[in-house]
Amino acid sequence: MAGKAPTTAPTDLDPSTFLETLDPRRREEGLVLLDLMGAATGAEPVMWGPSMVGFGSMHYRSPSGGAEGDWFRVGFSPRKAKVTLYGLQGHPRSAELLGRLGRHTLGAGCVYATRLEHLDLDVLRELVEHAFGDVTEVEVTEP
Repeated sequence: MAGKAPTTAPTDLDPSTFLETLDPRRREEGLVLLDLMGAATGAEPVMWGPSMVGFGSMHYRSPSGGAEGDWFRVGFSPRKAKVTLYGLQGHPRSAELLGRLGRHTLGAGCVYATRLEHLDLDVLRELVEHAFGDVTEVEVTEP
């Protein structure tokens, strides 16, 4: 039996409008990520819930069958304490690229950076391109 799907879903809010509500540093970092991830994926940004910007979408099933749902392929949230990057772990070259990314920490499926200036943006773009293009572990519903 499939587990509960996530409650976070796409919204109609424009990501740029959301970013305008943030403090100046997080707004600027969010705009950089909006451009970088858009260029790296070729996908349009979509707000997921009140604070996450996602690119692309996929349908996933956990290997255990405990969870299933729709989610964005890569994304970010410019949270107050740290910028959170989603969808960048678990791909064939993720460990290598994360090793060159710069100062960050890892969580369950997330990459955290206190400041975007601590990251090598060229490596981040390569990581986003790689993660977005690797669909071996998920069933993609949209590019």
